[in-house]
Amino acid sequence: MKIAENYPLINTIDLPEDVRKLSRDQLIPLATELREFLTHTVSLSGGHFSAGLGTVELTVALHYVYNTPKDQLVWDVGHQAYPHKILTGRKERMPTIRTKNGVSAFPKRAESEYDAFGVGHSSTSISAALGMAIAAEAKGEDSRMVAIIGDGSITGGMAFEAMNHAGALDANLLVILNDNDMAISPNVGAMNNYFTKIISSKLYSSVREESKKVLSRLPSVWELAKKTEEHVKGMIVPGTLFEELGFNYIGPVDGHDVDMMVETLQAVKELSGPVFLHIVTKKGKGYAPAEKDPLAYHGVPAFDRSKDSLPKSAPSLHPTYTQVFGRWLCDMAEKDQRLMGITPAMREGSGMVEFSDRFPERYFDVAIAEQHAVTLAAGQACQGAKPIVAIYSTFLQRAYDQLVHDVAIQNLDVLFAIDRAGLVGPDGPTHAGNFDFSFLRCIPNMLIMAPANENECRQMLTTGYNHPGPAAVRYPRGKGPSIPVQEDFTELEIGKAGICHQGGRIAILAWGSMVTPALEVGKQLGATVINMRFIKPIDEALILEMAKTHDEIVTIEENVLAGGAGSAVNEFLQAQRIFMPVFNLALPDEFVEQGTREELLADCGLDTQGILSSIETFCA
Repeated sequence: MKIAENYPLINTIDLPEDVRKLSRDQLIPLATELREFLTHTVSLSGGHFSAGLGTVELTVALHYVYNTPKDQLVWDVGHQAYPHKILTGRKERMPTIRTKNGVSAFPKRAESEYDAFGVGHSSTSISAALGMAIAAEAKGEDSRMVAIIGDGSITGGMAFEAMNHAGALDANLLVILNDNDMAISPNVGAMNNYFTKIISSKLYSSVREESKKVLSRLPSVWELAKKTEEHVKGMIVPGTLFEELGFNYIGPVDGHDVDMMVETLQAVKELSGPVFLHIVTKKGKGYAPAEKDPLAYHGVPAFDRSKDSLPKSAPSLHPTYTQVFGRWLCDMAEKDQRLMGITPAMREGSGMVEFSDRFPERYFDVAIAEQHAVTLAAGQACQGAKPIVAIYSTFLQRAYDQLVHDVAIQNLDVLFAIDRAGLVGPDGPTHAGNFDFSFLRCIPNMLIMAPANENECRQMLTTGYNHPGPAAVRYPRGKGPSIPVQEDFTELEIGKAGICHQGGRIAILAWGSMVTPALEVGKQLGATVINMRFIKPIDEALILEMAKTHDEIVTIEENVLAGGAGSAVNEFLQAQRIFMPVFNLALPDEFVEQGTREELLADCGLDTQGILSSIETFCA
């Protein structure tokens, strides 16, 4: 039996054109079914949840009014796009979301023609949709582009860069701000909907523009009229900022009133130029536990819909790498008043909740603004503070210029705690941290470390913190090999590796997460295994010793091969004019798709069996 057979309206919808065949009075029942269907399927598989619950009515209205895929929707981030996936031919596959060979966690062009732009990182939708609108107009196509951006995503500077550009053009672009910050909820209601109908109407727009033409011939009156419009409209709706950027601002609109949404979108569709539609929604709408705690239900495991809580993980005596960082951060903050903690909107994910509670005056959540986070840290360091930027590897990519220009060139004392390094699993290639060895190693002044276990993570954080210059500690998602964490602040000797197992013939040089499987393989092969610890500087003396005493060298890292740690070994040996068999094991030169972390490591040949087979083949 197909999942959708229990949902009469959804069962009739294979593609958005089927939504457009429905009558208006069927849209509310469809939204109700869609919310129930989303809850059902996510409860089976897990995934992003509360954000999608908040966009059900918006999704229905968009596909009802716009001729998708000719008209194109760009969903910023993609957490909110699950209802869109259900209505665009993927309803029966939704239980496979975020699994290997299953439905992608985010909109993906290769997956559906209705996914107009691949997303995963925030604040990109307006730029992409504007580019589409410009190109479509150049081709003479009569199509509409819609960017749907969340209130968190609009905090990213790129969103304002795009709006600044769009406001200077006459492209037909609709930006929808999905605002689920309930602080503005009093603005939503019958009276506000009345104003919205007026503001979005053709009559309002035409009168407004014609009045401007007439009044512009009378300079003093024109200035008074502009000020009056700004002040009056500013009192009714919070749109003055977007009007100043060149958009026709409409809203706020109740994003859960599907009839109002349809009417508003139909009116907006007839307008030309850039339009900004502000809707207010509730994250987790329609599922009481998610409404009560939308953060907890943002990303969920499989759960029982009949219960009011998510399944609890079994208690563990061993912390994750993220928890090790969070504990160290608080401990070091107690010891050193100069410590500052910075996160680009990832307090929970980066393990900074306790720090933010205990040291609020030294905690800085800069919102989704990675570039600002890094340069903010640089500024703090200039004044003698000790800033720590807690950031995911994939998000640090967004601040690369600031890392180079504002931190490294000035050799400033900033520590980067880089979480989710290497393969992350279900979120797929947009969230994988597969490149940081490579893009960090080429930067002068950088100290780069990768812990093999939890205790070493704490030691490396201490080492990087005390190092007078830019330093980075990169660690994977989840747990390590469960090594007890000591509470002291032990520093490592910079650039010094350690021998884990003494053998002969083959020397295996491993970094970070690869040390544990390398050690298992090394014991089976009778090989020497080195925990290299440092990507920069590497332990040149130990590499020379291994080259003199072994026949082959194998390097293993959870990073792409190009420019990675293995490449550093190759470069050093070549510079020393040592020519010997060297085998580099690393992530492939491709974007690794979604799956569990264990599945992906096996696919890439970086689990124990894969490493063993590869070395046996190379050294045969």
